[in-house]
Amino acid sequence: MATSYRWVIVAAGALMTCVALGAMFSLAIFLEPISADTNWSRAGISSAMTLNFLVMGVGGFMWGAATDRFGPRIVVLIGAVLLGLALVLASQVHSLLIFQAIYGVLVGLAASAFFAPMIVATTAWFDKHRSLAVSLVSAGMGVAPMTISPFARWLITAYDWRTAMFYIGVMSWVLLIPAALLVRRAPEGLVSDGEGANIAGDGMTVGQAFKSMQFLVLGLTFFACCMAHSGPIFHMVSYAMACGVAPMAAVSIYSVEGLAGLGGRVVFGILGDRLGVKPVLIAGLLIQSVVIAAYLMVSKLGEFYALAVIFGGTYGGVMPLYAVLARDYFGPRILGTVFGAATMLSCIGMAFGPLAGGWVYDAYASYTWLFIGSAIVGLGAVAIALAFPPQPRQQLQPA
Repeated sequence: MATSYRWVIVAAGALMTCVALGAMFSLAIFLEPISADTNWSRAGISSAMTLNFLVMGVGGFMWGAATDRFGPRIVVLIGAVLLGLALVLASQVHSLLIFQAIYGVLVGLAASAFFAPMIVATTAWFDKHRSLAVSLVSAGMGVAPMTISPFARWLITAYDWRTAMFYIGVMSWVLLIPAALLVRRAPEGLVSDGEGANIAGDGMTVGQAFKSMQFLVLGLTFFACCMAHSGPIFHMVSYAMACGVAPMAAVSIYSVEGLAGLGGRVVFGILGDRLGVKPVLIAGLLIQSVVIAAYLMVSKLGEFYALAVIFGGTYGGVMPLYAVLARDYFGPRILGTVFGAATMLSCIGMAFGPLAGGWVYDAYASYTWLFIGSAIVGLGAVAIALAFPPQPRQQLQPA
């Protein structure tokens, strides 16, 4: 029973990450109707998303630490209740400042309560196929743009933005609360890390882990990886339009990236289990950097689609591997706190890209330097990742 229940944990995790992240990112769908109805500036409404990223970083660390102490179920249950409440409240406000506070802070805090805790829960349930299981949980984020966003658009068309956001909040309660109640701690002794294997995190304090070379390399690689791809992802539609691609076709490029990310998560998860996480991660980071630079040489829709498949599959595929590395280096006891801290660094990296891209375009009326800079940062992520110690289970090394 325990062995089969691990896949229930994976399914629950995939559902929760899909609904939570999909609800948060649906702000892009609400942007135009909110602005038209309230006369709030689009920059003011969009700033709620910037707050989301910043709050998610802090929240990921906080929820990860809470998972280590109280277990994943209570954390995701609180997140489920808070997410629905935040969306319902945001749908009723008539002040931009209050909207920014509720959507930017509360939604971001709630959305961050699922990824790190469910990754921690999943790694505890799996010994074999751990990379694949973690990748399937994170695949929920890739499904979100193809499910929650179209649903939000349909609701807005059928009703109005306030009703649509209210219904999405209620839907979050209906889907997330039962899923949260399915989450359980892994039974003691279910997972064996191998005879004689000394997991680095066993007996280590959080402070010692944060001072280790393993965490320093993990956090900096995660930060640089997200900083490299966030700008090209966020500005891809605008860049394609600047290259002469029609607006609706340009939007479809983003959709292709998201779809490719689903396949990438599965492929990289399987490769991580078979070949080892470190070499697969480094190869993925290198491919990501090369593809970012290659966008400077394309102008036709078919060429954009081809690169979108590789780019989406690569950045989607490498993301879950950081959690597997963190588990190998630090063990299950402090994984929530350590991976939460690494996630916080990745969110800070994600926040840089959109701002940098906007600044570059405003200054040069071109995205060329955004893609050049992002490719260079991507190569920096490869260089940092090469510093990972070759044996994840060996004793932690001081930074």
